[in-house]
Amino acid sequence: MNNAEILEKAKSWFRKSIAENHISNTLKLSNPNEFNINPFLTIYLANFLTGNSSPKSIAKALIYPRVLGTSITTSFGTQIQTFTSEVLGSFASTTSGIDIEFNDYIDGRKKFCQLKAGPNTINKDDVESIAGHFSKLRNLAKTNRLKIDSNDLIVGVIYGTSQDLNGHYHRLETEYHYDVYCGEQFWYRLTGDQAIYPSLIHAIAEVAIESDFSKELETVVELLSRTEAVQSIAQ
Repeated sequence: MNNAEILEKAKSWFRKSIAENHISNTLKLSNPNEFNINPFLTIYLANFLTGNSSPKSIAKALIYPRVLGTSITTSFGTQIQTFTSEVLGSFASTTSGIDIEFNDYIDGRKKFCQLKAGPNTINKDDVESIAGHFSKLRNLAKTNRLKIDSNDLIVGVIYGTSQDLNGHYHRLETEYHYDVYCGEQFWYRLTGDQAIYPSLIHAIAEVAIESDFSKELETVVELLSRTEAVQSIAQ
């Protein structure tokens, strides 16, 4: 698969798996039952955001954090498997615990890679799980008299920089001696194209232009503001 195909597949994936779900989840937010409304904090946040606690301001204080933060971030993180299959399917691995396999354009060696969405998306248990999968693969390779070095077993992080990686990624590097390649580093090793990472960001931006939901979002805010749950705490 060439790099132009990767970019087109990434756009298609983002459009189908992220943008469409984001819109669907946003439309649900006209229902106050989608929120655990804390009247004290909500009034404070409404005033913090707009300078008043009118029903519309309260609706904005409830909706904006959800649609601009937690909802879309969670969706991106949980869609890593569809990203692997739909965007990087030609690199897919049949080895248990490994997402993709590829020949590294930097050192020329075959890499066995687990993919992660971002620089803060693993926890303590994930470290042990990743290390366990890699250890099993190395043992299997020894049994079959295949040479796999520890630096052939890597974690690829879709976006970010090495400075952004949380402490759990650093544990993989310092305690288990597995390399973690993040953002531009990862994509360059995968494709051999130093410009592919910014090109990916630009490709997603093109989908974002298609996804102008501002008018519909305003309608969702208006509908929520008219509900009894919001009206009852407005001042």
